[in-house]
Amino acid sequence: MFISPSPWPARALAAMAVASVAAVGVALVAQHQFGVKPCPWCVLQRALYLAIGTFSLLGWLARGRRSLRQGALVVVLMLCAAGLTAAVFQHEVASQSASCAMGLADRIVTALGLEELWPPVFMITANCAEAAAYRLLGLPYEVWSGVLFVLLGATGLAVLNKR
Repeated sequence: MFISPSPWPARALAAMAVASVAAVGVALVAQHQFGVKPCPWCVLQRALYLAIGTFSLLGWLARGRRSLRQGALVVVLMLCAAGLTAAVFQHEVASQSASCAMGLADRIVTALGLEELWPPVFMITANCAEAAAYRLLGLPYEVWSGVLFVLLGATGLAVLNKR
């Protein structure tokens, strides 16, 4: 008797990829249509979402190869932890300073050459104090971002533990 594998892990990975790209899409609409300017921590989180989306997609494509899927999920979980750390730091520390220029996020974005690679997505146009003033449904954007990183990480853990 053959047991067919559950489609749930593949669907969860596809949903994680879509949610990650959608988060960047929402940020771009907010930026380019509503004037919400991104700070270095915002841009770093965008890069992390795109990386999470990429590795989730790779995990989805590795359907029959459990070790490849698990490897992709481990990377996704590390990226989610990094994203949550960035969102919490942005909310608790960076948003309290008048300038976050040449801070860790700014150095990472610069070292990776993201602003030159894709300026409409990765161009830093605000400092952290300015970005802290923006709200979506009453909450700062970095709080929403942190919640999404937690949800993506929890989903990734569930998929990783799925037999």
